[in-house]
Amino acid sequence: MAHDPKHEEHHANVDHAAMGIEHEHPTWSTYWKVATILTLITVVEVWIYYVPAITASRAFVPMLLIMSAVKFFIVVAFYMHLRYDHKLFRALFTAPLIIAMTTIVALLFLFGKLSARVGALT
Repeated sequence: MAHDPKHEEHHANVDHAAMGIEHEHPTWSTYWKVATILTLITVVEVWIYYVPAITASRAFVPMLLIMSAVKFFIVVAFYMHLRYDHKLFRALFTAPLIIAMTTIVALLFLFGKLSARVGALT
């Protein structure tokens, strides 16, 4: 039997496609746009830190948390290629992450309200 590299390449592509591994990588243009978005979000984060009215408001920490979470998801989706991975891998990564984030936010609210009550009682 003769060795046919095209035949082997075809079978390799079919196997990868069946497993959901084969995907199209983002172009340089995509990375440039993502980096620009991340830079703009970082600029807004730093800018609001230096605005006294925003820093003194109750919205300051939630704004920073939301922008940080958005940046995290962008980095994971594009630079770690999670957006292009199989749905199972995305679910295995995002489900525990959502549980952890929900727990952390709930604890922040719990202890934030608890510390305010304790301070009011003393």
